[in-house]
Amino acid sequence: MSSDLSMQDPTKLKLFRLTWPIFLELLLFMMMGTADTLMLSGVSDDAVAGVGFVNQFLFICILVMEVVSNGASVVVSQYLGARRSEEASRIAALAITLNLLLGLAVSGGLLLFGDALLQRMNLHGVVLDHARTYMGIAGGFIFIQALINVFSGLIRTYGFTRESMFIALGMNVLHVAGNALLIFGNGGFPRMEVAGAAVSTVISRGVALVVFAWMLYRVMDVRMRPRDYVTFSEDIIRKILRVGIPSALEQGTYQSCQAVFLYYVTFLGSTALASRQYANAISQYVFLFSLAVGMGTAIIVGRLVGARRSDDAFHQVFQSLKWAVAITVLVDVVVILVRVPLVGLFTHDGDIVQLTAKVIVLGLLLETGRSFNLVLVNALRSAGDATFTVYMGFASMVCMSLPLGYFLVFKLELGLPGVWLAVAADEWVRGISMWLRWKSRVWEQKSLVTPATAQEPAAVAVASG
Repeated sequence: MSSDLSMQDPTKLKLFRLTWPIFLELLLFMMMGTADTLMLSGVSDDAVAGVGFVNQFLFICILVMEVVSNGASVVVSQYLGARRSEEASRIAALAITLNLLLGLAVSGGLLLFGDALLQRMNLHGVVLDHARTYMGIAGGFIFIQALINVFSGLIRTYGFTRESMFIALGMNVLHVAGNALLIFGNGGFPRMEVAGAAVSTVISRGVALVVFAWMLYRVMDVRMRPRDYVTFSEDIIRKILRVGIPSALEQGTYQSCQAVFLYYVTFLGSTALASRQYANAISQYVFLFSLAVGMGTAIIVGRLVGARRSDDAFHQVFQSLKWAVAITVLVDVVVILVRVPLVGLFTHDGDIVQLTAKVIVLGLLLETGRSFNLVLVNALRSAGDATFTVYMGFASMVCMSLPLGYFLVFKLELGLPGVWLAVAADEWVRGISMWLRWKSRVWEQKSLVTPATAQEPAAVAVASG
């Protein structure tokens, strides 16, 4: 099971073969969040708003913890492309240890300071109570997701995207079942409402982590040894952080800006807060295909760059981009046509339905720009050119979209649609910039590894046998 796919010619890793399992895995992860939203809407809109608010910050924490997993995935991918599997195995083991330590630190920080953070974010009453409950449970065990991210990322990097998808399926089924039992008190279990959703999330992630760890060991052509987990190499850590830190900073900047926009929305009232949560729950399915294509493209680009086949990488990205934009537009148009009954699945509040439907229409402008970023940013990172995305992200998101959002929301009094327009402007500015960067081919000078010599593959074959 282990050696054939991870060591094959990079061009034989076809985009469709990689992308459809990633698409289904991401769909299942997103359905996990939607299940919380849909099931908690049976408790109250305040419960949805409180949990959605906390998840915004938990997602930022997860991105911080992806410093290691994102960097390791790129470095391992390039080493596999260069036919240096034994070193790729050592990098994977070290990445797991680093992510565990980082995850434990983040969990501890949320337990100590999470309540103080929520009190400073303009939440009140029942919404604040729900947020505190969810933060205390889901935040305290967020380190489990940190480990899931590194294991699943490495499994996909080795080319086994379908196996990762099946684990996600099992986790999703377990989570929904846990929600049904613990949120509403079915099957003799106590009715825990928001606490039940949090406990169900932790349990399903814990079970999935065990399976992810077992699967990674199975798919590797050169398996990790116990000493690899505690052998800290300065050179390896530097390479991981060279990609991982810019990647996390760029993603962290994006999510931090989203948190600021969320802060804007708290001044618009509970209707706008709930509408934002429902609109985001729907919009994530619109950009899902682009995200899957971006991740699949990154795996191929990493292999090709490691193998010094930059022309193939260059053309592959533009081919991927065409598919991502076309499918995104198609899905978005369908969502717009059925937006009112779609929002009605979440809530029967007429004001919330009307406002959510309005911003969904604006999603056509936002999501087309986002599809550029999801493909091109992933490609640039996988080629080793992650620093540019940070600089461009800061200029566009912090210096342009946040002031623009404030102006649209409060000065022009556009309310929630003003947030959507500001985010759309950012996506298009960054998307065009990333397109020009990829065309410039500056990324060709950013490779992290040199191909193996003629003797090295033979040595790896002996080690893996």
